[in-house]
Amino acid sequence: MARAATVTESSRPRALKARRSVAPKLHVEQGCFDGGAQLVCGIDEVGRGAWAGPVTVGAVVIGPAPKRILKVRDSKELTHDQRENLFPKIVGWALASAVGHASPAECDEFGMTAALRLAGERALKELAEAGCVPDQIILDGNHDYFGRPDQVRTVIDGDALCLSVAAASIVAKVTRDRIMAAEAECYPGYDFESNRGYRSYRHRCALLGYGPTAIHRRSWVCVENLPWAQPAPELTLFP
Repeated sequence: MARAATVTESSRPRALKARRSVAPKLHVEQGCFDGGAQLVCGIDEVGRGAWAGPVTVGAVVIGPAPKRILKVRDSKELTHDQRENLFPKIVGWALASAVGHASPAECDEFGMTAALRLAGERALKELAEAGCVPDQIILDGNHDYFGRPDQVRTVIDGDALCLSVAAASIVAKVTRDRIMAAEAECYPGYDFESNRGYRSYRHRCALLGYGPTAIHRRSWVCVENLPWAQPAPELTLFP
């Protein structure tokens, strides 16, 4: 049974977009510091509802009394150029940052919740290898897919409200967009350089005409009725 694809990044209700105009603050992070945390990590994901490509989790760590960083917003509120310009500033502002991925094959095999956990754990592992282990994690949404209730604090619309989470959303988005732009050179015709693997008219036409590529999620409804939807070849998964 094919899984239903999540709504695309551009299809959120207009009312939700309207209340995402205020710059994210550090109120939630400060609450964590006031509670004794020394390192706080904002985490957000991108690619959950894509038809192709990895799901990517970004992590940005800050310490007590961080300096402000201007113009950071939820990545979906920013243009491509704005995100690219902010990316190096965020990396320089944060105490540490990392990105983890789960491959399309892993999304198919394990399901999205487990794939998010896998990508998130890979990001945290990268932080740990750099000597940075956060005391508290602020996770966008209302579900702790890490399964760490003592460490994770979920915040609905965290990417709009919390500066560290908004920064993580930009780190994740820029990194994944670069991956999909590179994949576009390998798979011309699918418009990956524009749709980044998400649903679009040209993407659907390419699927109907050419069938799924090695980076499509074969359990998603986008390939359910395609005659070419055969098992994907064995891939090298993200480390």
